[in-house]
Amino acid sequence: MSAMEQGGRLAGPLSASVANLCRRLQSQVSPRTAAGFAQVLRRLGAPLQVAVAGRIKSGKSTLVNALIGRRVAPTDIGECTRLVTRFQYGTVDRIEVVFKDGRKQVLPFAPDGMIPAELGVDIDTVSHIEAYLTNAALQHMTVIDTPGLGSLDAASVERTEHLLSAARESAKGDDSDEDSDVGELDETSRNAVAGAEAVLYVMTQGLRADDEQALAAFTAATASREAGPVNAIAVLNKADTIVAETVEGSDGDVWRAATLLAKKQADMLKPRVADVLPVIGLIAESAEAGLFTSADAEALRQLAELDDDALDVMLLSADMFTSWECDVPAGVRARLLEKLDLYGIRRAVEAVREQPDITAGALRRLLLDASGLAAVRARLNTVFAARADGIKAAAALASVTALAHAAGDAAERQRVHDAIEVLLAKPEAHQLRVLEALTLVTSGAVEMPEDLVEEVLRVGSNADIAAQLGKPGGSPAELATYALERAGWWRSFASFGATPAQSRVAHVVHRAYFLIWQQLKASGEAR
Repeated sequence: MSAMEQGGRLAGPLSASVANLCRRLQSQVSPRTAAGFAQVLRRLGAPLQVAVAGRIKSGKSTLVNALIGRRVAPTDIGECTRLVTRFQYGTVDRIEVVFKDGRKQVLPFAPDGMIPAELGVDIDTVSHIEAYLTNAALQHMTVIDTPGLGSLDAASVERTEHLLSAARESAKGDDSDEDSDVGELDETSRNAVAGAEAVLYVMTQGLRADDEQALAAFTAATASREAGPVNAIAVLNKADTIVAETVEGSDGDVWRAATLLAKKQADMLKPRVADVLPVIGLIAESAEAGLFTSADAEALRQLAELDDDALDVMLLSADMFTSWECDVPAGVRARLLEKLDLYGIRRAVEAVREQPDITAGALRRLLLDASGLAAVRARLNTVFAARADGIKAAAALASVTALAHAAGDAAERQRVHDAIEVLLAKPEAHQLRVLEALTLVTSGAVEMPEDLVEEVLRVGSNADIAAQLGKPGGSPAELATYALERAGWWRSFASFGATPAQSRVAHVVHRAYFLIWQQLKASGEAR
């Protein structure tokens, strides 16, 4: 079944233009390049491919489970954690082990619903794992779990580095027919059409040089022309382990400390990532993937009845929490630790004490709020989903360009180059310029007043015209008038009030408003 048959629509008009370019050129290039274009078309029709990457033991798989809403990615070290695993939507839950020679072997999920820790095959012959799930969260986003960087297992690290630098995995990753033309691609061509289109990078407190190197490789591989690295965000995971007293301005509050530290990391990683957000993956997974039960809620109620002194001593360390004498069995407390850790237990007990009749469902929602997952989801939607058309088209154009260069035929290369130049002159291609402007502004490379930064973000981060204009509920006539006014303002700013760097951004925003006005005007005339 192809990506288009799975219900994956093209993300927008720019992706449609790139798809038309690929189809038109297929008969004008070599069979090998045409096969590469077929893979680009397949990827354009699939949901946005988001890789969750980071160092070993950063909590990637735990966060993957939280995002999917199901505990399916193994979090303990095993064979499958050494492989790239792609979680995508399917009508039937199933696992496919994809071998390097193109063969596939279907495996059942383990009795606990997870991918088996041991696959029963020679792992050195495996390319990657495809996991098809009926979870609705995957209908618009394919989540890719990657082996940890910094592992002593060189092969696992290489798999992740290949994925992050647009390597070979997803060229074989679509749920396509066995007789697909993937095998016709040479290694260079496979590298050009594969890899993730966006990345959620998972960090802990210590930002290392290889974190920055991995992000640099990814953004360099996926950026197309001036699109820039707008397709990466990072999370500061295990935020509850931060010692608040070590972060200036935290006032002893753990979450505030995590937020301040995340902001510092975001400043350090500019322009590699659009943002860094704090999150507690363990609590998010327990609350979102159905691991938190009514029995857990009842155990927390019992803990809430302990006197303050006893509870404070218990919450000093994990060992103290499980070994202290109290009515809650040690095994039950150990289970709570596995699901919530000390921070989550403290937050839950405080909630029970404030609201003794709180239900298990309400307690689960409170823990989910405390995990920071909602903010990560919202940022994913802002950074990735709303920009999916531009991100996917940019990645596809990068692949098309690489395929043409790999062919070694000057005439073919020129033919592809000319076709891309024609495409970039179309109104819908202005999205790439908008993505560039977003990168320049959010990274701080171009400094602008705060209100203008907010306006650039609003125009570039929304697909809905009313949201782009900041005028929800406005009539088409009102929106058209406002768009034309703002287009004029930004043109004047570009010519008279801006620095050269600001002027570059201002011209892009002016044209974005002007195109919105043209669209509204055409829509009004159509009526």
